[in-house]
Amino acid sequence: MTLQSTTPFPLTWLYVPGDRPEVVTKALASGADVVIVDLEDAVVPDRKDYARAATAELLSARPPVPVHVRVNALNTPQAEEDLKALSPLPGLTAFRLPKITSPVEIARVAERTAPAEGGAIPLYALLESALGVERAYDVATAHPALQGIALGEADLRADLAVRHDQALDWPRSRVILAARAAGLPSPAQSIYPETKDLEGLAASSAHGRALGFLGRAAIHPRQLPVIERAYAPTAREIESAEETLEAAISDRGAQALPDGRFIDPAVVAAAHRTLSLANRPTRR
Repeated sequence: MTLQSTTPFPLTWLYVPGDRPEVVTKALASGADVVIVDLEDAVVPDRKDYARAATAELLSARPPVPVHVRVNALNTPQAEEDLKALSPLPGLTAFRLPKITSPVEIARVAERTAPAEGGAIPLYALLESALGVERAYDVATAHPALQGIALGEADLRADLAVRHDQALDWPRSRVILAARAAGLPSPAQSIYPETKDLEGLAASSAHGRALGFLGRAAIHPRQLPVIERAYAPTAREIESAEETLEAAISDRGAQALPDGRFIDPAVVAAAHRTLSLANRPTRR
């Protein structure tokens, strides 16, 4: 089984309900870096079988965009059916596993979905409870098939009974730190539920970027350009990165630029990352 690779540095991850194939088709042409077909919260119980069958049909061929599938919660019978039906399909890029609280869950799914030949199916863990966040690093290091972790803020808000957005900054930072400590990419920020409040989305995304997130999940195509603008390097950031690398080439030791900026290996690494983001292929 050969798996699709995802776009380097994906910034936009668009969720779509698995029981609405026409919406999935539009999502594939929306410009999102990754489309996430949701079989869990977005699908009512009596539509689960239909959503799975429709997703299997979609993934029987390779879509033009990397497609992840969020399966049902692992403690439900539907999850086993999801994994069984979708694991062999050529169009699947990765599974997203909801409500993870233990590294054991990751290892079990990795073993359950291991193909007979080829690389393991990539897995992403969604941490949506206090227990999941508390075990973030253990989950992040659970299995080589795990390619990323992310926070599910809607369920976490309910679990913690918090009302103010800033109350989630500590769990956000915990998940970001766990991912990076485990050698995983910086997580994508959780969704912004108000699809028409683009100013609020921009402000929230700027805050998420300042915390250390990289990119964001969306639930409507109109959110995609706002997220991309928030997370893509600015012209000034690109200019600064280029100046840093030019200086580093001429003098490999630690140094200060004329404007007072200090350059050392960590700053050079950050400059390389900025330019890689700036040069990433886009679907817009």
